[in-house]
Amino acid sequence: MALDSLPWVGAAVALGCGLLVGLERERRKGEGPDREVAGLRTFTVAALAGALAAWLAEPWLVAAGLLAVAAVLSATLWRQRPKDPGLTTELALLATYLIGALALTQPLGAAAAACVLTGLLALRTRLHHFARAVLREEELHDLLLLGAIALLVMPLLPSAPLAWLGGVSARQLGGLVLLLLALQALAHVALRLLGSRAGWLASGFLAGMVSSTAAVAGFGTQARQQGGSARAFAAAAVLSTAATWVQTLLMLWPLAPAAARAWTPVALSGLAVALVAGWLLAPPSLPEAAPAGRRPLRPREALVLAAVLTGVTVLVSGAQHALGDLGVLGGAALAGLADAHAALPSLAGLARDGRIEAPTLALALLLALGANGLTRGVLAFTAGGVAYGRSVALALLAQCGVAGAVAWLALGRA
Repeated sequence: MALDSLPWVGAAVALGCGLLVGLERERRKGEGPDREVAGLRTFTVAALAGALAAWLAEPWLVAAGLLAVAAVLSATLWRQRPKDPGLTTELALLATYLIGALALTQPLGAAAAACVLTGLLALRTRLHHFARAVLREEELHDLLLLGAIALLVMPLLPSAPLAWLGGVSARQLGGLVLLLLALQALAHVALRLLGSRAGWLASGFLAGMVSSTAAVAGFGTQARQQGGSARAFAAAAVLSTAATWVQTLLMLWPLAPAAARAWTPVALSGLAVALVAGWLLAPPSLPEAAPAGRRPLRPREALVLAAVLTGVTVLVSGAQHALGDLGVLGGAALAGLADAHAALPSLAGLARDGRIEAPTLALALLLALGANGLTRGVLAFTAGGVAYGRSVALALLAQCGVAGAVAWLALGRA
């Protein structure tokens, strides 16, 4: 018999869980007639009662014990009639009883549940402050939207590959859109947590997770408006281009793991150049960080991206069928002028199906990134002026050059 399946081990875990939750409640119990209804001993006894009910192996006994605990709590509340009828302690006591019952058969799960419960109870003040003072209403709405897409929309999308989408399924495309929305939310949260000056360089990278092209244009506009700090804004813009390489890996691995393994050293080399260039460009004194967007999520951008991805996927797949690898390269380059990742789903589908080899995939992605680098370079000169544009353009050129060299060395024999 395994050690964790012995009844006394479960009983010991139940005892520990009751003590853990009870210690937290005892510290907040208070004294006098206004004290809470349960403390250290009550929670420990409740957990042990749940373990004993499960130990006796009577199907009805655990439920009867739960009803008994609920009845005692109801009578106590009716007798005391507190001015603030909070139910946190009472519900925690019921949960502790169930955790004790669970501990007899699944001690690890019971211990994890007890830790989560104790954490929620201990973080009461911080959670209340976060919900009332930190979390904005639009952020809550976007969080609900993200959860609805992940939990309701995604399971309904068909997972079968679609021939007219180059072998990519609707669920995979939906997953890419969900990933971009999650990256937008992550960037928004991180920018708020990092603050202004301390988060300047990180804000560039996180803004690139939303849209590197938009970040280059936005930082360029700020550089032109503020004047004298083009180098600092260029550093943030270059770090936003580093996010592009990370996104290629995040999007490629779920779609075509074998192709992603071949692309990883190429992407990491481009990422390293971007990070080093951004670090070298950063002056000792940094201006205030660019504020995060008003809304964490931009669903319209995600829908536009989904339409672009679908159109480019069909275009590249059709070009590959008609012209072979030459059509793939040309389609990827044209798509890259609009978005660096537009051709990635179709390229991943072709690589997964064995219709293109790893060197062709790497070259197509480099052409797409190079074409998009051209777009970002033009935007940098237009929005930020000569000094800003020169720094950003040289950094983009260095990234593509080093990544191309690594691709030639790593995949040239493939």
